[in-house]
Amino acid sequence: MPANWDIFCTVVDNYGDIGVTWRLARQLVAEHGLTVRLWVDDLRSFERLCPELAIDCTQQVQQGVEVRHWSGDWQPVDAADVVIAAFACQLPAPYLEAMAERERVPLWLNLDYLSAEDWIVGCHRLPSLKYKQVQKFFFFPGFVPGTGGLLREAGLLEQRRAFQADRLARRDFLRGLGVEPTDGERLISLFAYENPAVAGWLDALAADTRPTRLLVPEGRVLADVRDWLGVAALEVGDSQVRGALAVQVLPFVPQQDYDRLLWSCDFNAIRGEDSFIRAQWAGRPLLWHIYRQEEDVHLDKLEAFLVLYTRGLSAPAREAFNGWWRAWNTAGDMGQAWSALLRHESELNEHAERWCRELGSQVDLSTALVQFQQSSI
Repeated sequence: MPANWDIFCTVVDNYGDIGVTWRLARQLVAEHGLTVRLWVDDLRSFERLCPELAIDCTQQVQQGVEVRHWSGDWQPVDAADVVIAAFACQLPAPYLEAMAERERVPLWLNLDYLSAEDWIVGCHRLPSLKYKQVQKFFFFPGFVPGTGGLLREAGLLEQRRAFQADRLARRDFLRGLGVEPTDGERLISLFAYENPAVAGWLDALAADTRPTRLLVPEGRVLADVRDWLGVAALEVGDSQVRGALAVQVLPFVPQQDYDRLLWSCDFNAIRGEDSFIRAQWAGRPLLWHIYRQEEDVHLDKLEAFLVLYTRGLSAPAREAFNGWWRAWNTAGDMGQAWSALLRHESELNEHAERWCRELGSQVDLSTALVQFQQSSI
């Protein structure tokens, strides 16, 4: 019999954790035929990614996944064969006891945060803590062989390439969001945390010789864009034009539509983990706003990824790309960085597709998890 899986997710305010676990749960069901319960502590936030969700229902099935509301009022359940604690979340004490009481000890995994740092390969799949006789293991997603890989649904890259080759499909999708690009207009999506570097980039886009349409899904960066525009409010459906730049606010869309938004744009500015991965599957140049951490340790993670990603670029293109990312994440001069980057736009476009193919040749995260489970039997 196929193993049954429990995935536990504590939602924070940036949607990356629920975004990753929701994609993973769906894929384990759809592609591996597994029985999956997804335990989520905040259904209202989850609803942003899955509008069909009934937020007042503690137990329901969505897209083949059993969704359970995880609250302080914990009701006894049998532990699953495979238990995933996403991003080091703490499991309920009664559930830990249920794990320990099983005749066959479950496989307990800590699905950790994504990183390109060298030490990830050495720590992947190593044993971690124990609860009684139940051993927990580290499981690290990653960009290189020897890690757990990245979330990638079967056929995703073929679907993306077909969509990008179909001008009518792209036009119809954008029209559904109320977006009507003009001929020759550059399309950029902007999904980021609050960032003082926003103003410098928007200044450069407004002064550019080529028109740009900036598509901003509702979120935390919207306040910075509003301040730059000098308007009292900026809401879904609003459009503003400053020089060569048209700014358009989009609704927060389900994951499949967000993928298509990324596929539709020439550049994608993204944040966190889930959208960071999806932007790489889009095969377009991307700008990552990494989540800020104390003592700037996030910048080490940023640099580790840049080392990997920019391999194969010419020295001038690599310098321009690195400068663009560093300016975005350290409140640097985005106007100068953007100008330098555009001199290498063609090379960066080719490189983004090449990088996507390279990542796509590796095992995907869900398959790596299933393989590890099978090897542990």
